[in-house]
Amino acid sequence: MILHRRKFIAASAGFAAASALCRPAIGQIKKLHFGVGPLLPNPDDTKKAYAPVFAHLAKELGADFDLVSTTDWAGMAVAMGSGQLDVAWMGPWGYVIANSATNCQAVATVKYDDKPIYHAIIIARPDLQVSKFPDDTKGKSISFADLGSTSGWLMPTYYAKEVWKIDPKAFWKYSEGATHAANEVAVSAGQVDMATDFDRNRNAMIAGGNVKADSNKIIWTSDPLPNDAIVLPVDAPPERLAQVQKILTAITGDQAKSLLPPRYTGFVAATHAAYATIEKAGIAVGKIKART
Repeated sequence: MILHRRKFIAASAGFAAASALCRPAIGQIKKLHFGVGPLLPNPDDTKKAYAPVFAHLAKELGADFDLVSTTDWAGMAVAMGSGQLDVAWMGPWGYVIANSATNCQAVATVKYDDKPIYHAIIIARPDLQVSKFPDDTKGKSISFADLGSTSGWLMPTYYAKEVWKIDPKAFWKYSEGATHAANEVAVSAGQVDMATDFDRNRNAMIAGGNVKADSNKIIWTSDPLPNDAIVLPVDAPPERLAQVQKILTAITGDQAKSLLPPRYTGFVAATHAAYATIEKAGIAVGKIKART
C-alpha cells in the first residue's frame, strides 16, 4: 500500500493531542518534545537508554524536555506530522516513511563503532546448507521483521524484488512482524530456518550473551546502509535545525560513553540525501511514491 500524507497523518498513534504547528524560535523554547522509536525490546528500556543524549540536547538548547518511546515506526511519523515532536531519533526506513508523509528532515546520522553505516543480514540455522543464495533456500521458513524495519523488512524485500527476482511470500515459508531480537532467538532455537536482522544487533546480542556466536550464521549481507537519523519537523525554524546538528556533531567519543547506548560513538552531519538508498528501495517496493 502506497503511503499518502493525509491517510498517514490521520492514523492513530496513541500520543496526546497535537500541539500547535507554529514552533517558537530558539530563544523562546520552554519545553521540547522528543521521541525515539522501538530500538530496544520495550519502551521503558528504550527511554532509559536514550534519555541521556536528549537531556544533553535540551540542556544545550536551554529548554526542559519530555521523551516518549513509540512501539512502531508509523507512530513516529504520525507524531512528527501532527506537531507532537520537536526532535526524533528514527531508524532509516522509519525516517524515509516519515519524510514521505510529512517532509520532516534529517540533520544527523548516529555513528556506531565510529561508523555511520551498517548492514542488513539474513541469518540461518548453522546446519542449513547454502551454497547459492537464495536458490538453495527455496521452501525454507523465514521470519522478516516488522514493516517499519530497514534491515528486517525493507531491504530484503527490495533485494528479493529487484535483485533476486523472487516473491518472498511464495519462494519461502514466510512470516513477518517479529522484532530483531526475536528473529535471532528464533533461528538460534531452531524455530525457523532463517530470519532477517542487522549486523549491529547480532553483534550486540552475542556480546550480551543473548545468543551464542555459533547458534546461527550469516548467509546474506546487504550493501552499506546509513545508520539511524535525528529528525526535525518540516516547520522547525532553520536556526533550530542548525543548532541541533551542531550540538550533536560536537559530542566527542568520551562524551558518547555517558550520553549514548554502548558502542554508539557520536554523530555526523546529514541531510535527506544521505538516505537516498533507503528512499529508492521504498519506492521500488511500492511503499512510498517517487517525488515529482
